Amino acid sequence: MSNLFWLTEEQLERLRPFFPKSHGRPRVDDRRVLSGIIFINRNGLRWCDAPAAYGPHKTLYNRWKRWSEMGVFARMFEGLAAETSETTTIMIDATYLKAHRTASSLRGEKGGRGRLIGRTKGGMNTKLHAIADAEGRPLRLFMTAGQVSDYTGARALLNSLPKAQWLLGDRGYDADWFREGLKDKGLKVCIPGRKGRKTTVRYDRRRYKRRNRIEIMFGRLKDWRRVATRYDRCPKVFLSAIALAATVIFWL
Repeated sequence: MSNLFWLTEEQLERLRPFFPKSHGRPRVDDRRVLSGIIFINRNGLRWCDAPAAYGPHKTLYNRWKRWSEMGVFARMFEGLAAETSETTTIMIDATYLKAHRTASSLRGEKGGRGRLIGRTKGGMNTKLHAIADAEGRPLRLFMTAGQVSDYTGARALLNSLPKAQWLLGDRGYDADWFREGLKDKGLKVCIPGRKGRKTTVRYDRRRYKRRNRIEIMFGRLKDWRRVATRYDRCPKVFLSAIALAATVIFWL
C-alpha cells in the first residue's frame, strides 16, 4: 500500500479559489504538484528526493518557491481559517522551532530583512506566535527570531484578534498594557499573574485548563518535519510551510 499523500478532489476544490491565475501556458496538474509539495514538507525531504509519482522535483520546487513568495499558501490558511464560526474563546501562545545550520546564517537578506532566527539557550531558533480557537485550531500566525519575547508577538497580534468573549494565555502574557488592550476590545482575560506581582491576579482556573489545546496544536504542527526543523533561509518561505501544515491538518 502506497504511503504517498494525495489531495482529494474535494480538498483541491476548497483550495482552488486561492490559486493565482495562470498566464500563458496552463499549469502542470495542480493536484499532483500540490500533493508532492505537501509530502515533501510533511516528511522533511530534500526536493531532489521527491518520489517520481509527483513528477520532476524542479517543478515542485519552482511552484513552492514562487507561490510562497506570492503569499499563496498564507492566503489559503487565512481564507479557510476565516470560515470558522467558533470564536467564543481564543488562546495565545508561542513555541520554538529549531533552525537547521543550512538556515541559520545570521547575515541579513537583500533589502535589509532579517532571517528571523536568533540565539537562545537551546541554540538557533525561530519563534512561532499563534492565536487558536477553543478547539485548538490556528487562526493567526506570526513569526519572530527565537530570542524575542512573547510580549512582542502579543503586541503584533493584538490588532488582528478575531472577535471573541475570552482570551486564554499563560503567565508569559501577564502585562498590564496587554490586559488593558484586551479589555478595550471587549475581551475577558484568563491569564494567571506572574509570581513577582505584588497583588494577586484572579483568573478562572477551570477555564484555564482548556489552554492545553493550543499546546497540542503546536505538537501537531511539529509532526511536519519541515516545520519542526527550519531548513528554509527565507522567512516568508518558512512561514508558508507552517501555513500549509496548518491548512492541511486543521482546515481541509
